[in-house]
Amino acid sequence: MSHSPGPGAVGRIALGAEGEARAAAFLEGRGYRIVARNVRAGGVEMDIVARRGPLIVFAEVKTRRTRSSVAPEAAVDRRKQARLIRGAAAWLRAHPGVARRVRFDVIVCEPGGRADDPWQVRHIQSAFDASESY
Repeated sequence: MSHSPGPGAVGRIALGAEGEARAAAFLEGRGYRIVARNVRAGGVEMDIVARRGPLIVFAEVKTRRTRSSVAPEAAVDRRKQARLIRGAAAWLRAHPGVARRVRFDVIVCEPGGRADDPWQVRHIQSAFDASESY
């Protein structure tokens, strides 16, 4: 028996894909090269792996349909950070020599942009540090 996602899940998946596409375009517009999107490593899915020079960025994208009092980046809690760090470590082991520096960013896509583009994109560089103990 196959299980298909309900209508709400389909909407969230489409919203997430839209946010990830906007986040990737945002990074490319700032000189990053997208290395991978929705890549799995170490059992962890990472939204975007990007490169700019010797820097590899693992970016978690948070997309919201409406603004709320809770910041979307708050969803990247210590548990999520630990998972992303584990996935990044596995990805880096599979791609030796690719990075001299690594950074973990969060990119938030939410309503509130201009009339010609209703999305606002916020890029939080160095959102968390892998050197902290988890």
